[in-house]
Amino acid sequence: MGLFKKKKQPERTPEPGEKKSLLDEIDPTVRPGGVFMVQLLMKEKCEMPGIEQMTQVLERHIGKVEAAKPLKETADTMKDIALFAAMEHIAKFRDSQGPVQVSFMPCDTFHPENIDEMKRSQMWDCLQDRDRILSECKYCIFANDMLTGALDPLERADFDMDYLEALLELFPTCEAVYSLNTGKLILADTVRNGTYTGLDRYIHYIVNARFFNIQDTNDSIVDTLGLTLLCLEDLQYHFHSMDPNWVVRHAYSIASYCLENRRPIKDGDTVDGVDGQGNLDQSIQWKCRFEDAIVKPGRPVLDIHTGQYAAGGR
Repeated sequence: MGLFKKKKQPERTPEPGEKKSLLDEIDPTVRPGGVFMVQLLMKEKCEMPGIEQMTQVLERHIGKVEAAKPLKETADTMKDIALFAAMEHIAKFRDSQGPVQVSFMPCDTFHPENIDEMKRSQMWDCLQDRDRILSECKYCIFANDMLTGALDPLERADFDMDYLEALLELFPTCEAVYSLNTGKLILADTVRNGTYTGLDRYIHYIVNARFFNIQDTNDSIVDTLGLTLLCLEDLQYHFHSMDPNWVVRHAYSIASYCLENRRPIKDGDTVDGVDGQGNLDQSIQWKCRFEDAIVKPGRPVLDIHTGQYAAGGR
């Protein structure tokens, strides 16, 4: 459970001639259209697969690929970064277009000490296994995508999850997946077992619904990380006197709806709220508006006013 003292954020005064917004200062890990980054955590150090195996596995998941970097070692093995162009997924820009790319690094030392207490406290999906994983896993594979910010949000969400499934096939000793974009930690077998399908994979494997108590108050905050990466707004709830599990379930439900419909909710729209038992109720409407996030990282969010449970100045 996160714990912090609420502070009013000072307004930033632009320099003369300067015109900046929140996006100019946003954390690069959550920048809209930014790079998708994960670490595959494992107990023992592993070798990179051969180029033929990499190609076969990637093509089974993300379609035709071409190695986008000359091999420096042998014809069969990449011992430096593995970089591939995904030929069936095209990023289109104003003056050019080309295939998106994926890459992963050789197995290296994992540094759990770089994960601060705030991020550790929000690993709800793997809470019982968190300490064991972070202590037992000494190595990791870093993987990311490139140029995918130009894809449609639905295509990108599916593509990145297809890529993640390919990675876990290539590295069968992976114990857990850590998202550097959202701080979410999940067991690798959750992905391997096909627990979720389609767009639900991105919502449950990457999007992280966080929960915070506000110090010296009865107020709480639930927000999400992960939608901003797809150029959609993350969600935020500032509330009191309500079971946070109800809010988290609502957040994942609305996040799924926003992704499937490419954010159909507009400023001032309403969504179904929850009743006194935590069930969705069409007779209860919660108003939505776009705001800046209360909890870091700074980013635009869709704030959902929880009616009688709403907290904070409105």
